[in-house]
Amino acid sequence: MFSWLQGSPAKKSTEFGSRKQYRPQLEALEDRNLLSTVGIIRVHAGGSIQAAIDAAPSTGAAIVVDPGTYANFVVAKPNIQIVGLSQAGVVIQKAGQDNGVVVTSGGSGFSLCNVTVRGFADNGILLQGVDGFVISRVTAQDDGEYGVFPVLSAHGRIEYCTASGHHDTGIYVGESHDVSIFANRTFDNLNGIEIENSVNVRALGNNSYNNTAGMLIDLLPGLDVKVCHDILVSGNFIHGNNLANSATGGIEALVPAGTGILIIGADKVTAQFNVVTGNRFIGIGLVSSTILTALGGISTADIEPDPDGTQILHNVVLGNGTAPSPIPTLLPTGADLIWDGSGSDNLWIGNLFGSSFWPGSPLPLPGE
Repeated sequence: MFSWLQGSPAKKSTEFGSRKQYRPQLEALEDRNLLSTVGIIRVHAGGSIQAAIDAAPSTGAAIVVDPGTYANFVVAKPNIQIVGLSQAGVVIQKAGQDNGVVVTSGGSGFSLCNVTVRGFADNGILLQGVDGFVISRVTAQDDGEYGVFPVLSAHGRIEYCTASGHHDTGIYVGESHDVSIFANRTFDNLNGIEIENSVNVRALGNNSYNNTAGMLIDLLPGLDVKVCHDILVSGNFIHGNNLANSATGGIEALVPAGTGILIIGADKVTAQFNVVTGNRFIGIGLVSSTILTALGGISTADIEPDPDGTQILHNVVLGNGTAPSPIPTLLPTGADLIWDGSGSDNLWIGNLFGSSFWPGSPLPLPGE
């Protein structure tokens, strides 16, 4: 039944109900040469990446960086490509600074490859209103709140990155659209990967472990973008996310420890071909955004909070839900598969799991 785990050829399409689902061809997302045909600027050890950016022409440049430790920088011009000559040896780090790499709306067509960004108080890499970006083979480590943080951005790839040691999220995509999160590793964060109030996002082939929550797909109130839909979560390994929630306030303090994949209020999410194991509360969960009202008194009046059209297909979800529920008044038990019963047209098909809970229990989940 799960021959995909043994490397069998992927089917191009399969009918599930009235909607056709396409299995992603992960092998098609191959390595790409990030150096373009624009001019090349070399930054030697002891030099300044910011000075190279400032010196680049308005049409952009490829900035090649020798191993060394460099200060933080801001990109506000298009088509800047920054490539380290050694991932372990090119470090962006400066004590006392809030952000490591900041890219503004003027920095569309931005690429960052083969560097480590660590030790910043708020964010490792912050992209604000950027259309077209690649973050590849980047290590974000111990950067306060967020490691890789595109917001209000579009047409981007985050691939082959490692994010660890963040008080909020390792890799976060917020209020954005048309973004791919591919083959990354996230651990020791509050949230490993979060897709928030975004549209047409793919999370494929990631490894998320030892976080409080491995992966969140959520629709939250109070933001400019009021929807979260058309999200594909496929081929990920989400395991052992049992780190205690250390947040002292804010909405992040509501995330329950022991969460594998949790879908909150988002519509048309497809979670398929994932392996989700050893998360002590939830393997894969689907709940309304009104859970935020019940947990923290947060109003959801400005959004439609119930999840609709989600399909949870052909996942291996085992060994989850072994500890008592941390929120027994809302979800009295943990399980491999959990649904609070909200929303419409949600289906569970072909999953391998040991336990499930929903308001209709012990009846099978819809589609089983």
